[in-house]
Amino acid sequence: MNDAAATLRPAPAKPSQARQLFGGAAGNLVEWYDWYAYSAFALYFAPAFFPKGDALAQALNTAAIFAVGFLMRPIGGWVLGIYADKHGRKAALTVSVAMMCTGSLIIAVAPTYDQVGLLAPFILLFARLVQGISVGGEYGTSATFMSEVADPKRRGFLASFQYVTLIGGQLIALGLLIAMQAVLTEDQLFAWGWRVPFAVGALCAVLVFVLRRSLVETDAFKAVRAEDHRGLTGRLLAHPRALLTVLALTAGGSLAFYTYTTYMQKYLVLSGGWSKPEATRITALALVFYMLMQPLFGALSDRIGRRPLLIGFGLLGMVMTVPAMHAIGAATSHGEAFALIMVTLTVLSCYTAISGVVKAEMFPASIRALGVGLPYGVGVAVFGGSAEYVALAFKSAGIEAGFFWYVAVMCGVALVAAWSLPDTRRNSMIETV
Repeated sequence: MNDAAATLRPAPAKPSQARQLFGGAAGNLVEWYDWYAYSAFALYFAPAFFPKGDALAQALNTAAIFAVGFLMRPIGGWVLGIYADKHGRKAALTVSVAMMCTGSLIIAVAPTYDQVGLLAPFILLFARLVQGISVGGEYGTSATFMSEVADPKRRGFLASFQYVTLIGGQLIALGLLIAMQAVLTEDQLFAWGWRVPFAVGALCAVLVFVLRRSLVETDAFKAVRAEDHRGLTGRLLAHPRALLTVLALTAGGSLAFYTYTTYMQKYLVLSGGWSKPEATRITALALVFYMLMQPLFGALSDRIGRRPLLIGFGLLGMVMTVPAMHAIGAATSHGEAFALIMVTLTVLSCYTAISGVVKAEMFPASIRALGVGLPYGVGVAVFGGSAEYVALAFKSAGIEAGFFWYVAVMCGVALVAAWSLPDTRRNSMIETV
C-alpha cells in the first residue's frame, strides 16, 4: 500500500530558472561583499593591525595581506572545484559561503596590535586565507551553476548577473562606508567602526547559507556518469588549450578589474589628492553604472558572440590604460574623474560581463567547476590580487607610471588569448554535457 502511494505521489516541482539564479546570485553577492569590505575599509583598520607609521607603509602592509589572501584562491578553485564536480554545485556553494562567514567573523572580533602585538596581523592574515579559499571556490562554482541553469539563448545575459552581484557586493561595501563616514567621526571609524562591515557580512552569510541549502542541483551535473567523477585533475590536464586560455584571459582581465575598481579608490586619494570620502563617492557612483552595464554587454554577446567582446577589451585596454590613468590622476573635478573612470569601466565590461560564461563553455560538465576555478584562481592570485600591492610599490619607488604600462601589457596578453579563441557561444560544451 505504501509502495503504491509512493508511486502515485507526484514528483516535486522543478524550481524555476529565476529562483535558481536568484539563489546563486544572492550568495555570490554576500561572498563578494565580504571580500571587498576588506579593501573598502582598509584605510581605517590598517592602523589597528600594524605598528604606528606613515600611511603609505600601513597601506602597503594591508595590501600585502590582501594579496596573500589571493594566493589561497587557486587552492579554493582546486579543492572546491573538485568538490563541486564530485558532489554537486549546490554542495560546493554552501561550503564556500560558510567559510566566508567564518573569515568575516574572525576579522570582526580580532584583537588589535596594541592588545596582542604581532599576533594581530597574523590573525588578520589567517582570516583572509580562509576567505581566499572560499572566494576561490565560489567563482568557478558560481559561474558553472549559473551557466548551466541559464537558457542557452540568453546565457550571456543571464550569466552576466554573476558580475552584477560581484560588483554589487563591492558597491554595498562602499555604500556602507559612505553611510558610516556620514554618521561616525574619523576617530570612531578608526577605533571601532571598521568592525561593523565584517559583522554584517558574517550575519548575511549565515542567511545565505540557509538559502543555498534550498537550491536544486543542475541537470548538467546530474547527467554526468559516475565513473567521470574520478581522476578529475588528470582529466582537466587533457584540456591544455582551454586551461591556458582561461589563465591568459584572467591575467589581463583581473589585473584590469582590480586596477579600475578596488585600487581606484586609493589611487584617487594617494595620487589624485582627493579626500577619502570624495574618493569613495566617486568610485561608488562609477560602480553603480558599471554594474548596470553588465547585462547589456552579456545580452550583446548573445547576439554577436563572446569573442568580439573579448578582443575589444584586450585591444582597447592595451591602448587606453596609460593615458586614462594619467588623466584620472590629474582630474580636477568630480565630473571629470567620474567620466574618465567610466571610460575604463566600459571597456572592462567587454570582459567582465561574460567572464564566467565564456570559461564555463570551454569545459565538459564533469570538470567544469574545476576547469573554470583552478586557472582563474591562479591568474587572479598572481595578477589581480597583487595589483594593489604592485601599484603601491611602483608609487613608493617613484615610478608610478610603470604600473600603468604593466596593466596595458597584460591586456595585450588577454588580446592574444581572445584572438585565438573559438566563439564559445556557437561551440559551447554546456550543450554537450
